[in-house]
Amino acid sequence: MRAANIEVTAPFDGSKIGEVPVSSAEDVENALAKAYALYRNKDGWIPLPDRLDILRRAAEIIKQRREELALQAAREGGKPLADSLVELDRAADGVKNCVEVMRAECGDVVPMGINPASLGHVAFTQREPIGVVVAVSAFNHPFNLIVHQVTPAVATGCPVIVKPSDITPLSCFSFVEILYEAGLPKDWCQIVLPTDLSVATSLVADPRNAFFSFIGSARVGWMLRSKLAPGTRCALEHGGAAPVIVSKDADMKDAVSRLAKGGFYHGGQVCVSVQRIFAHAEIAEELAAAIAVEGNKMKVGDPTKADSEVGPLIKPAEVDRVHDWVTAAIDGGAKLISGGEKISESCYKPTVLFAPPADAEVSKSEIFGPVICVYPFKDLDEAINRANSLDVSFQAAVFTKNLDIALRVYKRLDGTAIMVNDHTAFRVDWMPFAGARHSGHGVGGIPHTIHEMQIEKMMVIRSDEL
Repeated sequence: MRAANIEVTAPFDGSKIGEVPVSSAEDVENALAKAYALYRNKDGWIPLPDRLDILRRAAEIIKQRREELALQAAREGGKPLADSLVELDRAADGVKNCVEVMRAECGDVVPMGINPASLGHVAFTQREPIGVVVAVSAFNHPFNLIVHQVTPAVATGCPVIVKPSDITPLSCFSFVEILYEAGLPKDWCQIVLPTDLSVATSLVADPRNAFFSFIGSARVGWMLRSKLAPGTRCALEHGGAAPVIVSKDADMKDAVSRLAKGGFYHGGQVCVSVQRIFAHAEIAEELAAAIAVEGNKMKVGDPTKADSEVGPLIKPAEVDRVHDWVTAAIDGGAKLISGGEKISESCYKPTVLFAPPADAEVSKSEIFGPVICVYPFKDLDEAINRANSLDVSFQAAVFTKNLDIALRVYKRLDGTAIMVNDHTAFRVDWMPFAGARHSGHGVGGIPHTIHEMQIEKMMVIRSDEL
């Protein structure tokens, strides 16, 4: 007997917006069996030209339906409609990027004939799908994250099983239906939604899973990685507590607008949101006050409204948690510059804190809320050391007009990407996107995911005619 459906509600007001079926252990086993059988039957693999045509059609459908898909994403995930429209445009472009990458894919020629042993030989490599892909996704970009995990699998010819967040599954179902409409046979991309942790873990740990793609918390990601069968490759994308260093020579007006956007965008529910700003002591309070002004201007509320700039947090419990962290930081000595209050059960006011203590949660843990912390510094290297003090390492930034300062910070600041004069949440989908240390494992970004989902197979030919 099938388990009850999951009711999907809007984080802004709790209203029901849909429901999706829960997957049983039998459903998960059936999905794995179908996917693995497709991979093992090499005569039945979808030819590359057909896969590219499917993706081209899918990209066009997304573009045609961007408004309704963006509205759905805004309702279920809480990201304001204006930003959700950008997410849909990114998604369509990401699907097209898969086509571009696969059209340029080629193997390598391996040098032969350069010593006595290799005389009379020629060798080259080609790429093949790695096998079944299992993708587990997060809530905060409900359409585009699925595109990043599923579309490279389709492009490379890997059967894929995707488990979206049970909070925001509707966008995933919409995208997979678009793939079917574009011509993808249904067994090549299957959705499962087990709510039983043991069933979800069994999906990930199954030896038929060749590549595990995960976006979510470090606690869950590292736990699931520990369960992988021998030989299963993986890519894990977790969060961070993104640091920014602002030199006293920085363009203040430019820095303020970018830092406010980078910290308050999507209510701070982004894995590389601006969180910890280390600003020179001569400008730190001025910077904090200016960011507060920007935050106070932002309209917070219903994410489906065109003029909303900051939407709800994903659950009321998250609003309570963020407020508790902010209150504890203030009690510990932080100066509240702006915000620090609940607007409703679902929305939190954009908040700026000045000089929170180093041991406060807002200083040492990912906030995942609309809170920016500003810390004064006098010595640049001291600021770098403080920025590097946590066990997370993802994207970071520096604002300065001085090339030597930019290069010094770039060289010494921990991170996999260091932005100069832009916020930490900057991203285009073809660049490498990866967390180090506790922030993740492997490299995301569409071309890099495509590479991870393939194996390189070499052919060596011996001939006396060579």
